[in-house]
Amino acid sequence: MGMTAQEPKKRPAWMVGGITIVSFVVLLYVIELWDNLTGHNLDHNGIRPLETDGLTGIIFAPLLHSNWQHLLANTGPALVLGFLMTLAGLSRFIFASAIVWIVGGFGTWLIGNVGAPYGVETNHIGASGLIFGWLTFLIVFGFFTRKAWEIVVGVIVLFVYGSILLGVLPGTFGVSWQGHLCGAIAGVIAAYVLSGPERKARESRKRGVQPYLTS
Repeated sequence: MGMTAQEPKKRPAWMVGGITIVSFVVLLYVIELWDNLTGHNLDHNGIRPLETDGLTGIIFAPLLHSNWQHLLANTGPALVLGFLMTLAGLSRFIFASAIVWIVGGFGTWLIGNVGAPYGVETNHIGASGLIFGWLTFLIVFGFFTRKAWEIVVGVIVLFVYGSILLGVLPGTFGVSWQGHLCGAIAGVIAAYVLSGPERKARESRKRGVQPYLTS
């Protein structure tokens, strides 16, 4: 009698998502540890607005933090919102994060000096722009897909974390409201782009040909 090899069981989505986002946060702590041990030299690699050599900061800025307090403040929201993001699918999480990372970062590069004292060169670092993008993505994604559970998630996230959105407004100098604002806008863009399949399916149903009834 022949034997068939058993296919390995797929890990549940919540487990894969949890491992993914915890790994990302652990990476942030490893980078901050190295940064502390090397005299915070990495922090100079942030987004420096309207400077050509500051463009590379778009890639590195979300991975860098000014100190442990800065990283700790971002850890909770990153774990919770990042995990909720993975529940929409790991590929969507990756693409959404890439859109927020690049579009939000480029926006910060464009407007990052707005409101800064004259002659002061700003350097934007921290994962908060990414977090703001995840936040707005989660809030609006369900309204684009029209899926009930995603709408519920969006409403809960808005209720629990909505007050954070005040961080997109100009405030204390030294806090990158520009990065928060651009990340939040990029999150809405990502939600619209990645809800495309659901929106197209909905449009197809609306334009569906009505069947003729014969007697």
